[in-house]
Amino acid sequence: MRKLIIAIDGPVGSGKSTVARRVAELLGYVYLDSGAMYRGVGWKALRDHVPLDSEDSVAALVAALARATRIDLVSSDGGFRVLVDGTDVTDQIRSAAVAQAASKVAVIAGVRAVLVAEQRRAAGSGGAVMEGRDIGTVVFPDADLKIFLDASVEVRAERRRLEYAQKGESLEFSEVLKEVRQRDRRDRERAVSPLVRARDAVHLDNTAMSAEETARLIVFLAHEREAAAKAEARQA
Repeated sequence: MRKLIIAIDGPVGSGKSTVARRVAELLGYVYLDSGAMYRGVGWKALRDHVPLDSEDSVAALVAALARATRIDLVSSDGGFRVLVDGTDVTDQIRSAAVAQAASKVAVIAGVRAVLVAEQRRAAGSGGAVMEGRDIGTVVFPDADLKIFLDASVEVRAERRRLEYAQKGESLEFSEVLKEVRQRDRRDRERAVSPLVRARDAVHLDNTAMSAEETARLIVFLAHEREAAAKAEARQA
């Protein structure tokens, strides 16, 4: 039986990356981090001193940069490394500066067209878990299981602050909360592929749930979808 394509969408700090990785591990699926791809382009734009605050004037430039960029997600010790044009940038792309750059390049239609095509190619015919902000609405509108993961903005900001702290960046909670609210607004109001819940997505609020609890609930839902598909196949 064909393996599922699982799409997990949600705002920043909802735990998408951690949960998606764990779901893929539990199911034996491939994990595809769409955010890492946008961060890779953002990192390269910063490296090349592209003025991202001048969005309209540099859109074509950034889209061309994306087309000329090769991004590889390479499995490594239970996780993956991110290579941009052969350079390992796994650690660099997790900085606050690159996160901001990624959110800016992600609103550019030309960039999204390049990376969406790559994401579809990477997922193949199934057996993949992908997370992002438009996976269930744009990248894989026919995904077998769609999840919209969310949590309160305060909890999401604290998760984000802890992520930065683990990477040696000490930021005040108020500063991170402001960043998260700005990111939410940018993601939901952008003209290209805004963050919205797909109509057939399962809404999961994990404000009071651990990443492990969230992942195991999604795996349960995946097994339900698999069982339903098998039942339909027998009846056909």
